[in-house]
Order: sequence, then C-alpha cells, then structure tokens
Amino acid sequence: MTKNHLLQILRNLFFVFTLVLAISSCASIGAGPQGGPKDSIPPKVLTMFPKNQTTNFKEKKIIITFDEYFKLNDQSKQFSISPDLDVLPTLKVKKKTLEITITDTLEKNTTYTLNFGKSIVDINESNALKNFSYVFATGPKLDSLNISGNIKNALTGKPEIEAVALMIPLNRDTIFGKKKASIYALTDSSGNYKISNLKQDTYKVYAIVEKSSDKIYQQSTDEVGFIKQPVVLKKDTQNLNMVVFKEEATTFRVNDRKINNDGSISISFNQKLKSPGITVKEPAELDKTKLYKFNKTADSVKLWLTDLSFDSTKVDITDSGKVRQTVRLTRGKKETYTRTVMPTDNIEANLLNPNKNLKLTFSLPIEAIDATKIVLMEDSVEKENFTVSKDTADLLSYEVKYPWRATRIYEIKFKEGAFTAMFKAKNKEFVKKFELAKADDYGTLVVKIITPEPNKQYVLEIINEAKNIVTKLVVAKDTTVTFNKYRAGKYFIRIIYDTNKNGEWDTGNVKEGRQPENIYNEPKELSIRANWDRNETITLPKEQ
Repeated sequence: MTKNHLLQILRNLFFVFTLVLAISSCASIGAGPQGGPKDSIPPKVLTMFPKNQTTNFKEKKIIITFDEYFKLNDQSKQFSISPDLDVLPTLKVKKKTLEITITDTLEKNTTYTLNFGKSIVDINESNALKNFSYVFATGPKLDSLNISGNIKNALTGKPEIEAVALMIPLNRDTIFGKKKASIYALTDSSGNYKISNLKQDTYKVYAIVEKSSDKIYQQSTDEVGFIKQPVVLKKDTQNLNMVVFKEEATTFRVNDRKINNDGSISISFNQKLKSPGITVKEPAELDKTKLYKFNKTADSVKLWLTDLSFDSTKVDITDSGKVRQTVRLTRGKKETYTRTVMPTDNIEANLLNPNKNLKLTFSLPIEAIDATKIVLMEDSVEKENFTVSKDTADLLSYEVKYPWRATRIYEIKFKEGAFTAMFKAKNKEFVKKFELAKADDYGTLVVKIITPEPNKQYVLEIINEAKNIVTKLVVAKDTTVTFNKYRAGKYFIRIIYDTNKNGEWDTGNVKEGRQPENIYNEPKELSIRANWDRNETITLPKEQ
C-alpha cells in the first residue's frame, strides 16, 4: 500500500465520521424538546397607545402590544368597563396586538377603567395576565382614589386566592346578584386586593368566590362576604377586610331526587333542616314500614320502601312537622335492581382501635343475622363468646363485640347468608382480618382554654389532618379539657364565638346584613404522640 493510498483511506474515514456526526446532530434537533421548565409567564405589555392613564382622551381606538401571541379567554365574563357604557368596546386580536374600539359616546370629565380580569392569556399554556386594566380620563384629571384589604375564608381563616373584591356605587346597589359588577379586582396569593382609580362616591363593597367567573353573585354556588356599612370614599382607604361564607338558601328547594340501582331513594335539598322528617303519602300503606336515614347535616335523606311494585310514589319532606316540599318519583314497570350486601368497617391498616368495637356499616338495612354463619378465630382458635348487635345510633351499622386482646391475630369469616338485607338480599362470603392496635399508639391532649369575657359561649372543635371534626364541646368559662386516647397524629383546634349560644356555627346573610359567627383557628399544630400526654394553653382573643 502506497503512502498516497493510505492518505486517501484516512480522508474517506474522516469524511464518514463527520457525516455521522452531522446526521446525529440533526436527529437530535429533530427529536424536539427534551423537557425543561413549563412556561408559567403570562403575556407582558410592551406598548400602549394612547398611553395608560391618558387625560383629555379623545381617541376611538386603543392599541396594546404584547411580547407574545395571546388570545382572549371568556371575554364576556372577564372584560368590563367602568362606568358602564350601553355599548361595550369591541376587542380584536391581531397577532401580538389587542385592538380596542370604542363606539359609544363617552361622558365629559370622566375617568374610565377597562378591566380585563383574567381574559388575556398566552396561546400555549393559557397563562393569564391577572388584574390588567387600562385607565383614561376624558377630562384633565384622573380619579386617583383606591381601596385595599384582605379576603379570608370564614371557616378556615385562610386567605382566598383569586376571590373577587367588587364595588358598586350605592345608588346602583340593586344590581348585586343580578348584573355583572364593573369595578373589581382579584386577590393575590395572600388574599390581598387593591382597586384603584376610583372617584369620590359612596360604595357597597363585596367579596365573592365564584364558580362561573361572571362577576355575578350566585347564592346557590358561590361564597360571599361584605362590608356592612357603605364606604364613603373621600381618601385612600385600607384594611377593608372581609370573610367569605356560604349563605343558607332563603327558599327551601329539593336539589335532586332519584331511585338508585338498589331500589333505595335519595333526596337532597338546599337547606339544613333542624328537625327533619319524611312521610310517604303515596302509596300511603308504605309509610308505616319505611326506613330512612338523614345525613349528619340534615340536608339529604336516603329512603327505603318495603314494596317497589308502585308506578310512582309521593313523599313529603318535613321540618318540625311542617311540610317543606312534596316530591314525586316514578319507576318503570320493568325496572330491576341490583343489591350488594358488603359492609365497610372501622379497621385502619389492619388495626382495630383498642377503645372501640369492630363496626360494620352496610348500604342497605339488615333484617336478619344468622350467627351460626359467623366464625371468629383468635390466633387460629375458634371463639364463641362474641355478639353482633345493631348500633342504636345508626340504622345501617352493627357492632361485633368481643374482649379483644393485644398481640392476638383475629380473623372473622362471614359466610354467605350471614346477613339478610331488605328484599331477601344476602351477603356473599367475606373475611375481616386485623390485630388490636396497641394502647401505647394513642395519646392524650390536655387543653386549658382561657376565655376573654364572662357570660359568653364558645364551641371548641378538634380537627384532624383530613379537616374532619373529631369531637366538639361547648365552653362557657375558663376550662381545662382532656381528650383521652387519641390516635397519634396531627390535630388542630377551632373555636367558634357562639354569639346566639346554640352550640353551632351560624353562617351570615347579606340581605340581613348579618356576618357569620367569628371563628378562631389556633395557629399551633397540636400533634399527639403515641403514649404521650400533651398539655397546651389557648388564650382566646377578644371578639372584634
């Protein structure tokens, strides 16, 4: 092989190597993005013509340019102009530019605010430019007053994010709950809001946490808050703080009614009844044998009728003996029902609370129990000294009682037909396996409550990590309360200033000008450790 021949081979190899690298690079580029942070930045304003806060405004068109392509989202609900115009400005997107055309006649010496809410979003990720507004005055001066404050949830005390703070001139307050408010702002991540460029006037101030984003309060779905007294705005005003709450419906109404797949009847309504009842009017003979269960808040009921051969049934929902609404349900003659007799239980992670019995809760009322078809094994040895009895406080629950012992392994077999429910429905065989949790896994919380005023009443609630109320009690004076044998975990204390002394938290009412009862959420997390007594003192602040 000559020297020249060797050099030619090396050149060819170098060319192939370079070509492979080029192809690999192209392939890598063609593969597209390999991850990276998600775009979370909303469109940014680059220019505005005329400039924002222009005085002596005479234009018919406003041009706003952004740094990226964008779109208008939910424009009819998000965009508004204050003061109102009979004909709203038209908004048109042209690439990265928003063109706003004003066709209505503007009043002289008036400050106008175009509020875009969350309507301006980027194309790719729909990141919204929140609380963006454009302000101009047709006279030589801009209205320059502002209000600010904070919005929290009445129950949790936590800030409400993207709640709507809105203002309505007092002489137009009748539009609240009927028409969209045009003067508003959204709260930030701390629940703070600020509304600017306001004129001297008297306003009603509200807060809403809404489902529909239309800036119209809907009592059935939204939460609401308000400043009780009209705000006479003569200077910048801070600390217009509000709490939002869910109002009770003013008129009773059944929200839903249906015959379920197992033949039971479910009815829900929009109010919590104080002394609920239910009467079967048609077929009247089924009223005596009916079974029913209201939920804990008494705003829904489940009803079981012993005969489902009817074409239709008529039911009265009552409160303190007074009929609130009559409900009719119909069923098809060929309808069939599927019933499953399988309970839930109070076993947690294969452990039974040593302070409780085994509890079985069914979806259907049980009519008979065959104890011969229940086998209890303790460490593989059959035991007979157990009982199965109905829970007197719950129509659907039964307790298995036995002197459970620590360190033992339990297995209970419920053979087919051990439980017979309505319409002769029987269970299929099922087994429950568990051990008794150690008493050392539970702790005690001792809380001393120092009340701020005599002759006042408070309701103390213990809340677990799942935000469920574990227990509650009424406190009327300085008291030390002991909560025994609580499972180790995180707990919180909530205290209601029970103004009307009814032992419950009462919500507010906008029409009546009534704020909800105040709640103090103890900021300290009250962790309960296994086999440990914890002592805490909570000094309640005086109600504001």
